[in-house]
Amino acid sequence: MDKPIIEVRNLVKQFSLGSQVVNAVDDVSFTIQAGEIVSIVGPSGSGKSTLLGLIGGLDTATAGTIAIDGIEISQMKEKELTRIRNEKIGFVFQFFNLIPTLTALENVALPIQFARTPQFNPTQRSQELLTRLELDDRLYHRPQQLSGGQQQRVAIARALANNPPLLLTDEPTGNLNTEAGELVMSTLRRARDDFGTTVVIVTHDPDIAAQTDRSLHLVDGRLV
Repeated sequence: MDKPIIEVRNLVKQFSLGSQVVNAVDDVSFTIQAGEIVSIVGPSGSGKSTLLGLIGGLDTATAGTIAIDGIEISQMKEKELTRIRNEKIGFVFQFFNLIPTLTALENVALPIQFARTPQFNPTQRSQELLTRLELDDRLYHRPQQLSGGQQQRVAIARALANNPPLLLTDEPTGNLNTEAGELVMSTLRRARDDFGTTVVIVTHDPDIAAQTDRSLHLVDGRLV
C-alpha cells in the first residue's frame, strides 16, 4: 500500500450563516493509500459528510487541494469532474438511491452505459458483480422486492461497476439492522480484497470504525 489514492492538503470549506462564516472543514490535510479501508468519524455536525462530498467532487472547496489517484480535482470544471466521478470514484449512500423502476441488474449496469469509453459489457459485468456479492438470485428483482441489506449490496455493486480505484460511502450501514450492516461491511472488505478498491467510510458508529484499518477523527471541521 504505497500509492496515495487520496491526497488532501489544507482543505477548507466555508459556509455563510447570516453574517457569520462557518468553517465546516477547517484546514484539513491527510493521505490515504491505495487498498486502505479508512473511516471518517466524529459527532453530528463535525463536517464528515461535507469532507466526503469535497473528496468526491460533489462540492467545491473554499481553499486547499484534493488529488484523486494522482489527479488534482480542486479546480476542475463540472464536465471534467463528471468524468472523474464516473471513472475513478464509486459512491454508496445511506438510502441506497436505486432507481425503483429498474431491476438490480439494470441499476448496476447504468454507470457502465454512461461511461465515456466503457471497459465492460454492461449486462455481463453487472451479472458478475451481483453474483460475486451473492445476489445472483436477485438479478431481476426491483428495489421494492429487496431487503434493505440487499438494496445496499446492489448499490455497492453499482458503485463498483466501472472498477473505480476509490469507493466513498456515507453511513452505508446507518439504515440497516445489525446483521444486514455486518453483511454490508463484509461486502466492502471483499471489494478491497477482490478488486484492490480503496474504501472510505463516513460513520458515527464506533463498531463500524473499529472494523476499518484506521480512523480519521473530525471535530468542528478539524482533524484531531
